Amino acid sequence: MSHPLRAAAFTSDAERTTWHDETLWFVRQKRDKAVYGIPEFQQLRQLASDIKEHTLSRLDEYLEQFEQNARANGVQVHWAADAEEHNRIVLDLIRKAGATSLVKSKSMLTEECHLNPYLVNNGIAVVDTDLGERIVQLREEAPSHLVLPAIHLKKEDVGETFHQHLGTPKGEKDPQALTEAARLHLREKFLIGEVAITGVNFAVAETGAVVVCTNEGNADLGVNLARVHIACMGLEKLIPRTADLGVFTRLLARSATGQPVTTYTSHFARPAAGREMHIVIVDNGRTRQLGRPDFRASLKCIRCGACMNTCPVYRRSGGHSYDFTVPGPIGAILSPNIDMRQHSSLPFASTLCGSCTDVCPVKIDIHAQLYKWRQIIAQEGELPAAKKLGMKLLSSVLARPGIYRLGGKIAREGLRFLPHGLTHAQALNPWAKARELPEAPKQSFRDWYAQQAVKQ
Repeated sequence: MSHPLRAAAFTSDAERTTWHDETLWFVRQKRDKAVYGIPEFQQLRQLASDIKEHTLSRLDEYLEQFEQNARANGVQVHWAADAEEHNRIVLDLIRKAGATSLVKSKSMLTEECHLNPYLVNNGIAVVDTDLGERIVQLREEAPSHLVLPAIHLKKEDVGETFHQHLGTPKGEKDPQALTEAARLHLREKFLIGEVAITGVNFAVAETGAVVVCTNEGNADLGVNLARVHIACMGLEKLIPRTADLGVFTRLLARSATGQPVTTYTSHFARPAAGREMHIVIVDNGRTRQLGRPDFRASLKCIRCGACMNTCPVYRRSGGHSYDFTVPGPIGAILSPNIDMRQHSSLPFASTLCGSCTDVCPVKIDIHAQLYKWRQIIAQEGELPAAKKLGMKLLSSVLARPGIYRLGGKIAREGLRFLPHGLTHAQALNPWAKARELPEAPKQSFRDWYAQQAVKQ
């Protein structure tokens, strides 16, 4: 199903759509307030972008350095070419540990690889321990946002979900009571979890350590209580030195939620005595993206979600309309790299207003890359038939000034005399579904210009 069709399903609930829009804009405003308090914020953005650019230009060297240092720390390092290999490696490690259950903190990479259903189908009980992730897991839904996975749900939705799965009183919607119920439920899971899986926010080549940023402390609980820790990371998460880390931690939380820093910034460098630590480094199309000069900068992404919070299309259409693990503007760049045909509609889910680029903490030219993807998708013949026909017709009109002038005159006269119900009929003019057409001018700019030239 294309993005427009999925978006239509979400926007059919006007009240929820408006609430979703306003909530994300509130987060965007928090980001702005946090940014304005840092005079050197733009310099930090440029520095972060430069560090990522440098790292990507020597990615092979830094990956080898990271592996060498991690192994020296007693960490076992595994390499996965794609999602299927990643899932097999994780399952093998769980089975070697003799485990049948695990606890998992937030990891968009494991979502990308569809690890949860893979493990469940192989008899492993998986519990997501991030509150938002646990909510959508109980509802058998995908996360709708990188940082706020349950942002599409209201407290009443969460209350009903917890009533069904955790036995909370029906109608309970007090956030504090629901959070307490989740805490009690998850503490038991932490205690019996035999394996802990985490994502990786940053991997430091200089030390072989991985850094995980959370606000709930669930990654720390899981890792410190389980005997085996498996950290799953995309190969683009590398930074060269520990000294570089402060640049990104100052940017990440401010861009994501408007906080000065995440509540927990945890460093995992080596396994504790008698325990195991594994790092699974995953490609899954990233080197292909690296080899595309127009799109390699998308690998700088630190998964803050700022582009989603500001995007007028994402805010109104919801994360699930993107049908991809990473939704929003950055997801619309990454998804065609995985499957151009399946995700051909996503680069068009944008106004190209550039707000996503303006807020990106690592200065990815998101709107420019979306425009470039549109060109490639058109060249590869992946546009819908109606859009191809429409573009051919439009190019034909624009190439013929006489036809263009005649069309403009007909449109101006038509808008003045045709009834509103006809000019705004959704079947004929979907653009006017939530917009009002402007009052038609009496003459075109070309006619006005010709009159002025005569007068002079």
